[in-house]
Amino acid sequence: MNGIDYGIVAILASLLGIVLAGYFTKFISKQDRGTDLMKKISDQVKEGARTYLRMEYKYIAIFVAVVAILLAVMDTVVDGNPPFTAFAFLVGAILSATAGYIGMVTATNSSAPTTQAARFSLNKSLRIAFRGGAVMGMSVVSLGLLGLSAVLLITNFLTDDLGATLTYVAGFGFGASSIALFARVGGGIYTKAADVGADLAGKVEAGIAEDDPRNPAVIADNVGDNVGDVAGMGADLYESYTNSIIAALALGWMAYRADIVPPLLESPVDGMGLEIFAIPILIAAAGIIASMVSIFFVRTKEDASQEALLNALRQGTYGAAVIVAILSFIIVYSLAPNNLGIWGAVIAGLVAGSLIGYFTEYYTSDRYKPTKSLAKSTETGPATFIIQGIASGMESTFFPVIIVSGTVLLSYHFAGLYGVAISAVGMLSTLGVTLSTDAYGPVADNAGGLAEMSGLEPKVRQRTDALDSLGNTTAATGKGFAIGSAALTALTLTAAYASQVGLTVGDFSILQPPVLVGIFLGAMVPFIFCAITMKAVGKSAFMIVKEVRRQFKEIPGLIEGKADADYQRVINLSTQSALREMVIPGLLAIVVPVVVGLVLGPAALGGFLIAAVGTGFVLAIMMANAGGAWDNAKKYIEQGHFGGKGSDAHKASVVGDTVGDPFKDTSGPSLNILIKLMSIVSLVFAGFIANYGLEIFL
Repeated sequence: MNGIDYGIVAILASLLGIVLAGYFTKFISKQDRGTDLMKKISDQVKEGARTYLRMEYKYIAIFVAVVAILLAVMDTVVDGNPPFTAFAFLVGAILSATAGYIGMVTATNSSAPTTQAARFSLNKSLRIAFRGGAVMGMSVVSLGLLGLSAVLLITNFLTDDLGATLTYVAGFGFGASSIALFARVGGGIYTKAADVGADLAGKVEAGIAEDDPRNPAVIADNVGDNVGDVAGMGADLYESYTNSIIAALALGWMAYRADIVPPLLESPVDGMGLEIFAIPILIAAAGIIASMVSIFFVRTKEDASQEALLNALRQGTYGAAVIVAILSFIIVYSLAPNNLGIWGAVIAGLVAGSLIGYFTEYYTSDRYKPTKSLAKSTETGPATFIIQGIASGMESTFFPVIIVSGTVLLSYHFAGLYGVAISAVGMLSTLGVTLSTDAYGPVADNAGGLAEMSGLEPKVRQRTDALDSLGNTTAATGKGFAIGSAALTALTLTAAYASQVGLTVGDFSILQPPVLVGIFLGAMVPFIFCAITMKAVGKSAFMIVKEVRRQFKEIPGLIEGKADADYQRVINLSTQSALREMVIPGLLAIVVPVVVGLVLGPAALGGFLIAAVGTGFVLAIMMANAGGAWDNAKKYIEQGHFGGKGSDAHKASVVGDTVGDPFKDTSGPSLNILIKLMSIVSLVFAGFIANYGLEIFL
């Protein structure tokens, strides 16, 4: 059987995942949504999220159409081939947008049933919230593998040329990456502008609670949780998931045809047959099955502690990892019994994902010393709180870098560059359940806000706060997982690019000025990208603060709770600002690598990508963990430590948490996509750069 033909197996596994997502969607639709007020507020959040996505997708549709035309021209006019890269690009973009929309709609539909269930049962509330997140998780992996496998089968059938097929399929990853960047950046700007605006004008200035319905930005804040942390995160990991498989296929081709494609480095899997292409596809399919099974492991007892709730989610993620380890051994042993090192690379990826999650939790959870110590620093004011938070974020980069570095060395030892790509596939194989635990967080957060705004009994908010606190932990670990997987994926895509343009190790010598310049430029881009996105949050938040102040001043009786706020006005402001500000970061990620490659040459672009991955990876960890630690330190104080709510320590923590919002939810997570998108763009345009680059400085 041709290795690509195993895509049929992947399609069947994907269809099963879609069926499970449909089952959970139907399950949620049958749940009680509570009182009329709960339904009204929930519907406002749902409509706000849909409004944002509809407007965002209009912008993205224009971009996708233009790029598809350019890719078609490159295929047909420049290279003299059918427009299959453009076809793959369109499929990748459309399915990524579809997965994000499905997940976001389901998440917004889940908040009211989660709140209503919390009135009677913590366990049922957890189950509904988690299944709401599971729709996102299963949609991402199922649509990702389904689309990728379909493109592989169709293009291979039409061309009967496996090498050409693997070149075209990079367009699928480009489409996924494009949607991911706009979804993550736009959603991140929206959610943090609304969050910061609501905090500054509501909690800090007006002295009202975070989810007080008198705050005109409160609905926009809840909308932001969904467009940023559900649709945005889903698109981010959809991109990592599909691109890790694409990188493994590309590097598998280099190993398979080492006679005609010069390998970047010697690979222990040279000489393998077509089964080298089947392995990453089948491991991904095994991951879908494992996720489907392990989702049902997640349950807890009534009145469970935070530790018990966290263990309930870990049962799902660890269970999936064990199942994938077993199934992947069967796959590798059946197809490549003489190359069992490939299975070692899978295990390295699975272990790395778990370890990165653990150390992310250690540096961001209030159960551990770093965050407790950070909370104590508020006793001397917001300045020391911010200083220590930045320091803690910097310190937290040590273990993830060591883990990813060790994974690269181990997996390369086991199976060469192909093994590094397989380790990324292994890490992301359990994404169905891992993303479910992450997407669950915004559902629980919205449920808590809904309980507050609906005036439900205190025990309901107590239960939703327990779920929300757990969601903060899973969100932090999810970001760590996303960053680690992004680094591995980007590294393998860079290796695939280097092999595609025929670079050798000697070509990367820093004694060549263009390569050195490429390294400097690549190291700089993540910082410029973060500066643009953080300024965007600041500008958007400023507009929202002004609008909230205006409504407090001009709407009689609003601050006394005798009049309704104009929520839609703030939603519209957040949406317009986010969509306007996301354009420049998106163009930066796509245009800069192509310009570097054309002007400085393929080797300089290789140095550019390596530097961008290195600085982007470390900067993303630092920002995400610092922001997560500030957030959880604030919540630790709100539990009654160091004076509790309203104390000077609490006021200092609110300032630090506001600084941390764009760190952890806008710029930090968007860096994942930046480094992957620049790598996949380079791979898509590799032939064009190799043939038409000016290399004017060589």
